[in-house]
Amino acid sequence: MEIHEEWSPENGLLPDGSGNETPRRLSALSPSSSSRPSSEKYPKPPMAQFNLGRPWIFALSLLGLAPLAERVSFLTEQLAHYTGPTVGGLLNATCGNATELIIAILALYQRKIYVLKCTLLGSILSNLLLVLGSSLLVGGLANLAEEQRFDRNQAGINVLLLSMALLCHLLPLLLKYDVAEGAFSAARSSLQLSRASGIAMLVAYAAYLFFQLKRHHPFSEAEQGDREAGDDEVKAPIGFWSAFTWLFGMTMSIAVLSEYIVSTIEAASNSWGISMSFLSIILLPIVGNAAEHAGALIFAFKDKLDLSLSVALGSATQISMFVVPLCVIIAWIIGTPMDLELGLLETGSLALSMLMLAFVLQDGTSHYLKGVVVLLFYWVISSCFFVLKSPHNPSDVIDVEFGPFDESFAA
Repeated sequence: MEIHEEWSPENGLLPDGSGNETPRRLSALSPSSSSRPSSEKYPKPPMAQFNLGRPWIFALSLLGLAPLAERVSFLTEQLAHYTGPTVGGLLNATCGNATELIIAILALYQRKIYVLKCTLLGSILSNLLLVLGSSLLVGGLANLAEEQRFDRNQAGINVLLLSMALLCHLLPLLLKYDVAEGAFSAARSSLQLSRASGIAMLVAYAAYLFFQLKRHHPFSEAEQGDREAGDDEVKAPIGFWSAFTWLFGMTMSIAVLSEYIVSTIEAASNSWGISMSFLSIILLPIVGNAAEHAGALIFAFKDKLDLSLSVALGSATQISMFVVPLCVIIAWIIGTPMDLELGLLETGSLALSMLMLAFVLQDGTSHYLKGVVVLLFYWVISSCFFVLKSPHNPSDVIDVEFGPFDESFAA
């Protein structure tokens, strides 16, 4: 099989002379291969008509996501006035992850499995470390006189589900090193295990939703009383259908910008000399989670730490237990092999983050020192992916080498 170099960000050309973005091992992972001439232009996004280079299209689209994500968060809060606090909270968590979900679907459609995995992993790490750490820091500084307390039971449920997600990511990686019959056998076993694990994760998340809606209140009694008192004083500034219409329009705008991001992220990586891992795992989630980040900080500043944890842990739980397995199942349906293996470095980062999270939340109290340590933990992980300049796990793009067996996998 011939391996091609990915298209040049300067001229926007594909090395094979085609206008179709076919999955290639090095084109999805390696930003440092040798250049090769081509004769036919890669289809340009509409923004390219303004003579903007692909890296600038990526940067501008990334900046445009932040205000759109904030508006989506605002509109879901308005809808919560009409749907109730429980349904509204779940709706807010779902729409808050709209950016990650849309980017994941577009990356899956374009068969950019590596970008998809890195984006979803980055969203989980961003919520667990950046959002949670900054909330603990701000809450601790705003309430220096006493320790902040939160509901350990609710936090424990989220940690339990996140631990299951870690197990489902860890087993395919261990299976890869345990199967010795060959690369194809290892990939097939990992794929089958990932699909079975994905079904189990979706069932667990459905049980979690039932538990939240029917048996366990998502907030403590004191904070629920504050929310009900606030609802009596504050009226929704816009109506239900008006909020729904604007929410649909904002979601479509996010979809358009996400299309630009997915199409130009490789060019930005090549042009700026920044690894795809850093752009996908660190930069994209920071922008996509900007609205949730701001909301969690406000709740922590007002000494409502349970709400901050609900935003951070709830969003991470939904990405890991719903969005990730959903992508695996959708890929199975459309015949695109996608497993749950993230790679050794990525899985190790997730496992260590989960271990640190368990220690931080074990006593049900918080202070600013915990926030500082969690943020520094995120800084070290970000630095690791920033200095990573080469693809360290080429087996992530399994649909390249085993493309002829797609139909047997999908069966």
